[in-house]
Amino acid sequence: MLILGIDTSCDDTSVALLGDGKEILSNVVSSQVDLHAVFGGVVPEIASRKHLELIDIIAKEALREGKADYRDLDAISVTAGPGLIGSVLIGLCFAKGLACSLQKPLIGVNHIEAHAMSIFLERDVDFPFIALVVSGGHTIILRVDEPCRYSVLGTTKDDAAGEAFDKIAKYLAIGYPGGRIIEEYSRKGKKDYVMFPRPMMDDNTCDFSFSGLKTAFINYVKNHGINGENMADILASFQEAIIDVLFLKTLRAAKGNGIKRLVAGGGVASNGRLREVFLERGAEEGLTVMFSSPEFCTDNGAMVALLGRYYLEKGIISPLDVKGFSRMNLR
Repeated sequence: MLILGIDTSCDDTSVALLGDGKEILSNVVSSQVDLHAVFGGVVPEIASRKHLELIDIIAKEALREGKADYRDLDAISVTAGPGLIGSVLIGLCFAKGLACSLQKPLIGVNHIEAHAMSIFLERDVDFPFIALVVSGGHTIILRVDEPCRYSVLGTTKDDAAGEAFDKIAKYLAIGYPGGRIIEEYSRKGKKDYVMFPRPMMDDNTCDFSFSGLKTAFINYVKNHGINGENMADILASFQEAIIDVLFLKTLRAAKGNGIKRLVAGGGVASNGRLREVFLERGAEEGLTVMFSSPEFCTDNGAMVALLGRYYLEKGIISPLDVKGFSRMNLR
């Protein structure tokens, strides 16, 4: 069985070919980081235009690397959302065209669910488990009961964690993507230099809010200043506050559901300090914590192809008029 997976949810154009089982025959990703770095964040119009320019080229490259032809495909899986709607529609329309012309099944999948299930590209995990999907656009906790069946336990009320990193990096004019740059600074900093607030920790929910933390950071810098001597310490303290909230909220979800398996995915889950905290503190709480490899934490077509396979095995396919969506249905 050959599944083509297509993801254009944000600024990466990715197409992958998944063979029998979970064999990744190809996983081609074209990044737009250099295009958006000058703006300090993703510009939706630029992103969608670049997807339009590249999608056919990347798909052909994925097939070439996988030594396959369009006619060999058994199904086309594609991100239908959530994401930047202009970007989402490029991949979705391309996939519809392929499915129609090849007379192959089309499976429109949820990008968040694909991140949660990306761990299965590398290992099996017993169900149910708690999944934290944390990236530039999303911070969501899911309970995953089986393939294709999940529920949302918590989400951000404003900024996603990665978005907060990017906005602070842009405010300080230290570069993009902000998460990687702040992580690099933080390696040399004192994590308790500033005691930034841990938002929404007393609300007894699994929801997040990072906008106030971002404001607290900006106010601190305005009042105390930031320079080459204290920048690493201030950024390390900011990063620690975000990671602390992410762990404590995910821990709350795990305890509240009586589940001891945690899976973390999404671009921010590549953060080395986040992994360290989750593994160390998770072990103290008797939890098994698992991460996707960094290449599968960021947006990729392989996780979309894998999720499409699970839906195909259940006989669930999408109509050719399946719609793209920018936001997730939260409850």
